[in-house]
Amino acid sequence: MEIDEVIELPWVEKYRPNNLEDLAAHEAIISTIKKFIQEKKLPHLLFYGPPGTGKTSTILAVAKEMYGKNFSSMSLELNASDDRGINVVREQIKNFASTQQIMTKGIKLVILDEADSMTSAAQFALRRIIEKYTKTTRFCMICNYVSKVIPALQSRCTRFRFMPLPSQIAKERIRMISQCERLDITEDGIDALAELGNGDMRKYLNILQSTAMAFQHIDSYSIYACTGNPDPIFMNRVLEILLSLNFNEIFEELMKKKVDFGFSLCDILRELHKKLEQASFDDKKKMFLIKRMAEIEMRLAQGANEKIQLGSLIGAFIEVRNQI
Repeated sequence: MEIDEVIELPWVEKYRPNNLEDLAAHEAIISTIKKFIQEKKLPHLLFYGPPGTGKTSTILAVAKEMYGKNFSSMSLELNASDDRGINVVREQIKNFASTQQIMTKGIKLVILDEADSMTSAAQFALRRIIEKYTKTTRFCMICNYVSKVIPALQSRCTRFRFMPLPSQIAKERIRMISQCERLDITEDGIDALAELGNGDMRKYLNILQSTAMAFQHIDSYSIYACTGNPDPIFMNRVLEILLSLNFNEIFEELMKKKVDFGFSLCDILRELHKKLEQASFDDKKKMFLIKRMAEIEMRLAQGANEKIQLGSLIGAFIEVRNQI
């Protein structure tokens, strides 16, 4: 059997949109870019926003729509996380921008993914190249944190912010991919996936593919089990314990659960925060608990002992109980 027959593309790449019509959400951004293309007035672009929101997919779809079969010769894609030094700007980008294409006409496109990882020297060098080759080349910079791109580059680009995908659109895309892959997935499984993905399409697909490889039937339990996150039933029980038993009983019960299920205290804190948002405490008590939980999380990040911090968490809940 050929190796190529065995290895399948990750679903993130397999279901990456090939044209602008296939893109999920961001209708206003897509319609604006389409107008730029139709009127042949494409500016330099700066796409920013959280990971997995469609920034790279959008510019690749734009490039394929503009160039068709000449896509590879008319566009240059660089991941600035790997190639982020000044030499890359001076050599690869400058050579591509300055070279004339014999068989094709029109502007070329340079795509700089993760541009916020470029060094300051490289960004300042890029500023001059953008100015020099504006007649023949357009630049699209993609980043998660726009504040890490120097103002001189930001001012030369039209900026578009990509928001996390709305839950409803994410669920529709998950259903479509599940049908294509013939997955046995339940509605509560889709809801769990939407909850864990936080609007990141890349994360949705990676979790879905991992779970599909581990389980024949995909429901909320299998999604949480595959990702190693505490599931809602577990967290309901944790909250019930924190609000009913005495200190020693809570400590013993939670330590046992941590060992049995393999969760860290950070995992429990993260999910407990979501549960507190729905709890019936008044705002003052919620603020007190969230502040204490934030302090515990900070101490854990600094390497504090989990047992001592668990005791601090239990103490915070007992303080609140005594005020009720």
